Amino acid sequence: MIRVVHYINQFFGQIGGEEMAHIAPERREGIVGPGAAINKSFKGEAEIIGTIICGDSYFAEHQEQAEQEILDMVKSFNPDVFIAGPAFNAGRYGTACGAVGKLVQEHLNIPVVSGMYIENPGADMFKKDLYLISTKNNAAGIRDAAPKMAALALKLAKGETVGSPAEEGYIERGIRKNYFATERGSKRAVDMLVKKIKGEDFVTEFKMPVFDNVAPAAPVADITKAKVAIVTSGGIVPKGNPDHIEASNAQKFGEYDIEGLMDLTGETHQTAHGGHDPVYANDDPDRVIPVDVLRDMEKEGKIGSLHRYFYSTTGNGTAVLSSKKYGQEIAKRLIADGVQAVIMTST
Repeated sequence: MIRVVHYINQFFGQIGGEEMAHIAPERREGIVGPGAAINKSFKGEAEIIGTIICGDSYFAEHQEQAEQEILDMVKSFNPDVFIAGPAFNAGRYGTACGAVGKLVQEHLNIPVVSGMYIENPGADMFKKDLYLISTKNNAAGIRDAAPKMAALALKLAKGETVGSPAEEGYIERGIRKNYFATERGSKRAVDMLVKKIKGEDFVTEFKMPVFDNVAPAAPVADITKAKVAIVTSGGIVPKGNPDHIEASNAQKFGEYDIEGLMDLTGETHQTAHGGHDPVYANDDPDRVIPVDVLRDMEKEGKIGSLHRYFYSTTGNGTAVLSSKKYGQEIAKRLIADGVQAVIMTST
């Protein structure tokens, strides 16, 4: 029987949501939460003998300590395979699954499988290091993910040849392998072209990246009469971070009133961003969002007015899908308030 250890966060460990994200790693015998679906998919060939649970915030804020604690717990089970997640589109969870998986693979030299949504920041960070099954963006995808994770884990444990990403369902790792095709490249290319012309399905052998193409807006007719707003991914928030915007993989954005404020100071505002040294931003938040300079321009008639609200989130590890959602909502509010120009800043 192949021995498997499973890593999950506090939510899937049935301990609690964000309010329990601070919990330190804990070791449990047997199966917890989504481990049941994975274990069932082994069909008797493997068994989850232990589960390790760790809060997402604890791991993010104490990574070096958490990694050592978790590695020691994994060792104590003496497993043949390690499975982390699936994390779906939860960014901190995905990052933790990737980091722990890589550590286990390097130090214990056993196969590792995880799973996450393609836009999870953990996928981009660890797809070259680990096999990551491509999942849906939320926990409803567990029925699809569990059999694929279990099947790949079994193949790796048995030392069997792993097929292509399309065959096994894992995220492309950017690793090329030579193989002998039955037909030469020129014929395959012509066949693909004919299928494309006919509107038939075809699969390219060399996928091209897809980039957004955003048409630039028309220039502001008269900036001296325009209402200008500030939007930032630099995480500037009122002191104390009242909306609890996450330091990484933001789950929300904030709308903050600066009516009558001429200058942001370390006494009134701070950064919630976890991806850079916050000292200079906390010392003078105007370094991230230039309220002081825009107030001067307002007085001098160089702009019409500064919008009374600024919008802020943290771009650090935040999924593209989440960013698009926040951008669309912020844009609606700005348009409704008659804003004609936006200054966007990051870190």
